[in-house]
Amino acid sequence: MAEGSNALLARTWFRNVWLPGGESTVHELMHPEAVGHLEGADVHGPAEFLPARAALLDAFPDISVRVDDLIEQGDQVAVRWSVTATHGGDGLGIPASQQKVSFRGITWMRFAHGRVVEGWDAWNQGQLLTSLASAQIVAKTAADVA
Repeated sequence: MAEGSNALLARTWFRNVWLPGGESTVHELMHPEAVGHLEGADVHGPAEFLPARAALLDAFPDISVRVDDLIEQGDQVAVRWSVTATHGGDGLGIPASQQKVSFRGITWMRFAHGRVVEGWDAWNQGQLLTSLASAQIVAKTAADVA
């Protein structure tokens, strides 16, 4: 089955937003009054989304996001995605551990006139943060013992 225009827009979002320079895709595809329901916070428009994006990219500068599957129905698209990355920066408030990570999630997007107007993310951010913090404790303990 051929993908409709909203599915193609969702693929474009996931393909480009997380790359260096992806800010232009955010401005192009995210409506100025869009609402993003992220893990732990809602953001309104690109002005609030971009700092959240920057924090994730700072924490995971080599982030690779893959669309594993998507389903489109009318103005809505559900995207199942997966990420691989290295925790190479402090953007999430946890000192960089150089730990390789992978996680996956689902994003439900609603489009109007070729732009994202609302989105809901569901992924296990809490488990990721806990595992990174635990790695820091183990590394610090090992360094203290040495």
